[in-house]
Amino acid sequence: MRHVIALDVGGTGMKAALVGADTAPSGGTPPGPPVLLHQARLATGRERGPDAVVGSILDFAAELRAYGERRFGEPAAAAGVAVPGIVDSDRGMAVYAANLGWRDVPLRALLAERLGGVPVALGHDVRTGGLAEGRVGAGRGTDRYLFVALGTGIAGAIGVDGRVEAGAHGFAGEIGHIVVRPGGIPCPCGQHGCLERFASAAAVSQAWAEASGDPEADAADCAKAVESGDPRASAVWQHAVDALADGLVTALTLLDPRTLIIGGGLAEAGDTLFTPLRAAVEHRVTFQKVPSIVPAALGDTAGCLGAGLMAWDLLAPTHPAAPTAPKDPSEVTP
Repeated sequence: MRHVIALDVGGTGMKAALVGADTAPSGGTPPGPPVLLHQARLATGRERGPDAVVGSILDFAAELRAYGERRFGEPAAAAGVAVPGIVDSDRGMAVYAANLGWRDVPLRALLAERLGGVPVALGHDVRTGGLAEGRVGAGRGTDRYLFVALGTGIAGAIGVDGRVEAGAHGFAGEIGHIVVRPGGIPCPCGQHGCLERFASAAAVSQAWAEASGDPEADAADCAKAVESGDPRASAVWQHAVDALADGLVTALTLLDPRTLIIGGGLAEAGDTLFTPLRAAVEHRVTFQKVPSIVPAALGDTAGCLGAGLMAWDLLAPTHPAAPTAPKDPSEVTP
């Protein structure tokens, strides 16, 4: 069975998959929807240093290649890898990642060599997850969408006609660094008042820990307290929602997306987030069209699915994968 390798590298762990398709690309025909044939996880091991992390990625990919050859009778036809930080997809360089400690790693070339010369795609983790959400997740069938991940920070992916826009220098979608509170909290990026300092899961956790007097409290605890009617939690939560709405309205004014997909840890609060957020966005718009504001659908499989889609694109470069839902591994007949 023809398949590709997909790797989603995070600060603490790596998720991987062998990804097949209902129909392989040939003669200008795009591949079918992604099928997760095999999934695996491995600790990133960043405490061992950046060189060790790169070595782990290469070893993990080689193990996946060997497994695929044994299980499906042929080695992977291509590979896709998503990594955090600054990524130069055109050159195949992992330029910088603070949480992994690397700089200017030619990851695409290293993986291609380790995998026997197959084509390799390298992408930014959030843009890769956004690619999957747009094609086969919450944005399926949408021509223009914005995916926003609310995690430790906030980042986004701008989707247009089945592709994600990286920008001229690889920085497109960095919505977390829109200044929403001028002169506000300092941000590690060097600005003051960035969106992610007020509306990320980390920011809500910090604000709720201070308001509740519990240093162990986090954003999920804050959401539960909101649901139970705690006025302190409601104030913290609304402060974050208002900042998020300000940032999102700026983004939709510039991009005019048809669908706005919200993912990441904070989105797990469900209606506790989405009900006030939709109201706050609608309250702020004037001439703009309010997009559909929906939760992400793929969870922690988005990165692997996106990496798999990037790999399949290398095999059918002019035709993005069909915008249909992924299949569950339990549906696959080996």
